[in-house]
Amino acid sequence: MNIDLMLIAGAALFLLILIIWLMIKNRADRKNWEKEKMQSEIKPEKHQDPKI
Repeated sequence: MNIDLMLIAGAALFLLILIIWLMIKNRADRKNWEKEKMQSEIKPEKHQDPKI
């Protein structure tokens, strides 16, 4: 029974660390996305017309 509780606690700790890591990664990705969006609004790329 002690091993089962340790296994559950280990899995919960792993999931908690995974969630925190994903939240930090998402925050960094969002900052990069906002920076790219600002750059594209300042200097829009030229759109090429597709030849059909």
